[in-house]
Amino acid sequence: ASLTSQMEIQDRTDLCFPHLLNSSCRKPTLHWSEAVLLNSVLLFISLITVVLNLLIIISVSHFRQLHTPTNILLVSLGVSDFFVGLLLMPFEIYRFTFCWFLGDAMCALFWFLMCNLISASIWNIVLVSVDRYIAICYPLDYSRKMSLTRVKYCVCLCWFCASSCSLFYSNDVMVQPGRSKSCIGECKFIISYILGTFDLIFNFILPVTTIIVLYLRVFVVAVSQARAMRSHITVASFHSATSGTKRSELKAARTLGVLVVVYLMCYCPYYCYSLLDVNLTSTSYSSVLFFLFYSNSCLNPVIYALFYPWFRKAVKVIVTLQILQPGSREANIL
Repeated sequence: ASLTSQMEIQDRTDLCFPHLLNSSCRKPTLHWSEAVLLNSVLLFISLITVVLNLLIIISVSHFRQLHTPTNILLVSLGVSDFFVGLLLMPFEIYRFTFCWFLGDAMCALFWFLMCNLISASIWNIVLVSVDRYIAICYPLDYSRKMSLTRVKYCVCLCWFCASSCSLFYSNDVMVQPGRSKSCIGECKFIISYILGTFDLIFNFILPVTTIIVLYLRVFVVAVSQARAMRSHITVASFHSATSGTKRSELKAARTLGVLVVVYLMCYCPYYCYSLLDVNLTSTSYSSVLFFLFYSNSCLNPVIYALFYPWFRKAVKVIVTLQILQPGSREANIL
């Protein structure tokens, strides 16, 4: 009887809600040292994501010289990625490491925010791809096709579509919070086969196909322009120009390759696994795969902004607090 009593006490201490013996979830089994190390790494990634994207938002919003159509798209991307780092990553760390004590309503809100921000981030990347495609392939028509007003409308449409899709995904969860959980103390989402298929097509296959097609077209045009420039050089500068052209071709290939490969690396594992398991969000791998595609929000500002010299200049002005000086909005950043 004593042994049975001790086992019952031990079983209760392993539960999220000890007083709910038959319906409570068990606590996560991570050792405290593993949990501290893992959480420290993930929180650092979250902090870097927030800081880098906040620097993009401040830079473009503050300096008038940076108010261009391309930079408006970068700010929209930065806003979605900023909230991924500020909200989704910490919530995912909490969901992965601890019992969920925040209630079913907060779990439903977390699911809605995740769908909304991830979808907005993906389609903002597509908008950036379209912008660069038009800038390189149709440079004479760029100012007309990508005016400030038109770009702002596109950004609003992107966020509206992302919010609409999120309501579509999370309708059941929002109406009946907690309906998917198997025990009290967890935050779990079960996606139907139809919703999972729609998500796969709308948030992965369609944007990935669009980005790859556009960037391949951009790369072909960039290479053809480089070769056209090489054909017009003089004999005296032939060798130097040839080497310079090769460098420019390699640089274009490397940059475009990084853009596409990083995106695929972050999103492919989740969507490939979702093909095998519709209820991916209920598996032990879900948090790892979620964090992998959350990390794209950390890499986006590196890929899309740190390659720009104006971003480095703007960061220097912000960090040194020169941004607080009168007239800093008119500073020459380009």
